[in-house]
Amino acid sequence: MEWLIEVSHLNRWFGETKAVQDISFQVAEGEIYGLVGPDGAGKTTTLRLLCGAYLPTRVGEHKTTVRVGGFDILKETEKARSQIGYLSQRFSLYEDLTVLENIRFFAEIRGLHSSEWQPRCIEILDFVGLIEFKDRRAGQLSGGMKQKLGLASALVSRPRILLLDEPTTGVDPVTRQDFWQLIIHLVANQQNGKGVCVLISTPYMDEASRCHRLAFMRGGKIISEGTAEQMRQTLHDRICELRGSPLPLLKQIAAREPDIEDVTAFGDRLHLRLRKTLTQETIDRLQDLIQQAGGQFENARLIPPTLEDVFIDLANKEA
Repeated sequence: MEWLIEVSHLNRWFGETKAVQDISFQVAEGEIYGLVGPDGAGKTTTLRLLCGAYLPTRVGEHKTTVRVGGFDILKETEKARSQIGYLSQRFSLYEDLTVLENIRFFAEIRGLHSSEWQPRCIEILDFVGLIEFKDRRAGQLSGGMKQKLGLASALVSRPRILLLDEPTTGVDPVTRQDFWQLIIHLVANQQNGKGVCVLISTPYMDEASRCHRLAFMRGGKIISEGTAEQMRQTLHDRICELRGSPLPLLKQIAAREPDIEDVTAFGDRLHLRLRKTLTQETIDRLQDLIQQAGGQFENARLIPPTLEDVFIDLANKEA
């Protein structure tokens, strides 16, 4: 297995604000690795550190290491950057240029000759589904099409490492699905005979479940790392779905139960995080208390934990 990204003891402080705190992780060839967490968790700062836009803050005696594509980003910055395709959170291409002109611009500043970038641009536009719009100005594209253009520009130099900063924020569900199909296809197929990896940040748990491995971030720290299944196993047989009405009353009653650690609303139902496995005694007690208070009890049952359940549990423990 070849590690395309290797990070150890990475910190970045802005004055007293500790945006990234002593994080370490690795991403292998052919892997989609997700940085998952809310706004302010440190995801964007981490990606900017990886592409050399920020310098790490030296903290303590641990040596900071950031290797990208086999190159030290601090000592061999340009060589490392040549391995990277980066798509920022906000559309940052030239709106007055056409789709094709934007990609040509990024190809040429990466040093691609016209004999190379011309067929490559057409190939990439076809890959992302923008070939019909190659002569349209970027400013006239929809939000989802702009993100696809950003991906195309990031891919034009055939990078081995793709850094994607919340690429589907603000786009419609169909475009999100299309975008993920492109990412999955990309890692499944080699570039010039070599495998690629994708490091993607997202606040969406349904997207996190598509990643091969995840790192949950909160307050600049990685608070848990592993596959989605490994994450969910930490709450095996400890999530109970409670249905009934009114929901605020059910939540108030459930929160007072000694066997229940946490209560979270999920649409028209509640998820109860249990201290141990659900018993019939707990169900009967909840039903009696809800009915005595004038509420309606429908049912309570164990369900498989979601990544949202896991993240809420981890966030509460970290707090």
